Amino acid sequence: MNDSKNRADGWRWLLLSAFIVLADQASKTYIARHYGEFEFTRVLPILDITRMQNNGAAFSFLASASGWQRWLFIALAGGVSIGITGWLCRLHSRANRLLAAGLALVLGGALGNLVDRVRLGSVIDFIHFHWNQAYFPAFNVADSSITIGAGLLLLDALLDSRRKH
Repeated sequence: MNDSKNRADGWRWLLLSAFIVLADQASKTYIARHYGEFEFTRVLPILDITRMQNNGAAFSFLASASGWQRWLFIALAGGVSIGITGWLCRLHSRANRLLAAGLALVLGGALGNLVDRVRLGSVIDFIHFHWNQAYFPAFNVADSSITIGAGLLLLDALLDSRRKH
């Protein structure tokens, strides 16, 4: 018997992923239209909005490679996105809300940066924190979504392990 409580409904979380992609691309489009590379606006004493192009991954990992990294990151993001989409579509999200939310946020972020890599060959980053002369790597809405999603996945795993003991 298939009642509505046992039906896979995780696909609904794909709407959150789509929202993240749209918000990410809209913010990057705004930045690309209004800022030249490295041009910045001070928002707070510790926060600048600064347009930067990132050819690498997190923390500019592999940014200085000869160009092959673009295709590696495209393949990686594409494969992860396909896997997460399949997982979400089979998930009973009512019983796994944290897991579903985390997966949807990671998916939205991965797809947001994937669009940039396919379209531009690099990712637009623009949120740039610093403390005095210590500057942290710049990031964007997609990166934020991936980070929050990963945190929710870790929290879900921690709570799940505690429920089993």
